[in-house]
Formats: sequence, structure tokens, C-alpha cells
Amino acid sequence: MLKGKRVWITGASSGIGEATARRLASEGVSLVLSARREDRLALLADELRLMGVTVNVEPVDVSDRAGMAAVGEKLAAIGGVDVLINNAGTMPISPILAGRLDEWEQMIDVNIKGVLYAIHAVYSGMAERKNGHIVNISSIAARQTYPSAGVYAGTKHAVRAISDTLRKEAIRYGVRVTDIQPGAVATELPDSIQHEKIRDAVKANMYAEGSAILKPEDIANAIFYAITQPDYIDVSELHIRPVIQES
Repeated sequence: MLKGKRVWITGASSGIGEATARRLASEGVSLVLSARREDRLALLADELRLMGVTVNVEPVDVSDRAGMAAVGEKLAAIGGVDVLINNAGTMPISPILAGRLDEWEQMIDVNIKGVLYAIHAVYSGMAERKNGHIVNISSIAARQTYPSAGVYAGTKHAVRAISDTLRKEAIRYGVRVTDIQPGAVATELPDSIQHEKIRDAVKANMYAEGSAILKPEDIANAIFYAITQPDYIDVSELHIRPVIQES
């Protein structure tokens, strides 16, 4: 069903993005991989090409408006993409009283603006072709807040609102929109926490070694499910958490 289609994945150098690239490559999907770490993208691309699929590497910081627009122009030149997987994100959480304004701005730039820049880069082409699928990777934080995660949760609430609004607008163009909201996943995301006390607490809690939390492959499988449904089905939201996670 997906073979021959082209999928653009942001945040593809590790975690959910990397796992999704491998999952889709196994289905014969042509891939466009983006992230800041060009060296890791190159290694992943080489691995996936051995599976017989076409892989283009487009290193970019999703918060770079001009850079994302340039990627969009390149994608348009090769016929656009059938699916966007908006996966790039960051989580330097801290108590609001700590006043880490640079980290707040980083989360807003990556988690909100980056999502919008990627959508902008491909949506008009999808609308013109009357076909496409945009998958935004949000978080359970899109549904509730946690102490020290106020700004992060705010960005994920925004992604959920953007996703649902876009879904309603995109219906007329035959473009589907899915918002996937994972709970704790074993990725590098906690490493982005710069507040030492909070980082240690997060890693000692849900992210302790051996914890039965989600694997990146679990979310890759959820993405695969959403984008392989018949054209008349829109999987609008998927809320996925490990059994051990209460909230």
C-alpha cells in the first residue's frame, strides 16, 4: 500500500524518527530524512539504501524558517511528498520559577514553529494534488500538564490544536491529519533537560533502566497503522502510553 510513496520524516536521526524510517523502508517507501545531525542521518541513509529504497538526506534545524522553506522547494521539485511525519521535538523542562527563557523559546521554536514550518513546506502541494497525510508527533502532555513541564505541555497542547484545526480545513482537499500522543518512550528526549534536578528525577522515575516504557518501534508501528488506512479513514488521534504510566 505504501510502496512507491515518498515520506518526509523530521527528527530522523534518532528515536521515533529513526525507528519510523526503518519501519517504512521495510515497506519499500522512498524516504526524505531531516535532522540537525547530518553525520547520523548519513549513516542511517546508507543502511536503508541497502534495503533497496531511495533515501534523500536534507539536514535542517526545523526552527530555521528559511532552511525549512528551502527543503520544501527541493521536495516540490521532485514531486512533493505523500506523507509528512512531523517528529522533531525537544523537552528542556524546568519549573517556571526557574525562568529559563532561552529554553522556553527553544521549545516554542522547535515544537510549535518547527511543526508549522514543515506543514507549510508540503501542505499546499498536497492540497493541489488532492492527496496527502500529515502526522504530527505530539505527547500525552497535549492532554494534561505536569509540574515543571508547563511550557513543554503548552507547546504540545498547541500541536494538538493545530492538528485538529488543520484536519478540519484539509478535509476539502483530501488531506488527512493525525496527531499521535505518546507517553514515556525510550528516546534521547530526557537528555534535552538541562535542569539537573529535574533531569535526574525524570530519569530515575519513568526512564530508569529496565522500566517497561514504550520503545520507538511502538510509535513507528502506530504511525504505520495510521498512514496505511484506506483513504476514507482519518485516524485523527492516537493516545499511547505504557501500562505502568498512570498519567
